[in-house]
Amino acid sequence: MRRAPVVPDSQTHQPALGRPGMGEDAVGHAAAVHAALGEPARLVLVRLLARHGSLCVCELQAALPLAQPTVSHHLKILREAGLVEAERRGTWVYYRLRREPLKRLLSHLLTLL
Repeated sequence: MRRAPVVPDSQTHQPALGRPGMGEDAVGHAAAVHAALGEPARLVLVRLLARHGSLCVCELQAALPLAQPTVSHHLKILREAGLVEAERRGTWVYYRLRREPLKRLLSHLLTLL
């Protein structure tokens, strides 16, 4: 299979990373989001939050065959990747999906086609 030539950036003369205007920070963020979504349990959590909006960690844990500490660990990874937000309400923590990072990821993936 023949590879397309790597076109260097006209100012830095370095190979362009991803689409035009996509710097190393954006590529690094896209990679972090990809990594966070690389676990099936985390994809289930994202799907649940996309469907239901804000959910308590206890509701998320009930939907998965995982212990509460494991669910919390997966939510922490999603939070660190910027995919979910957490809000404490009394003794419970509620999570909701941040859609903008997913839209950016989708936009990035479409540039690969």
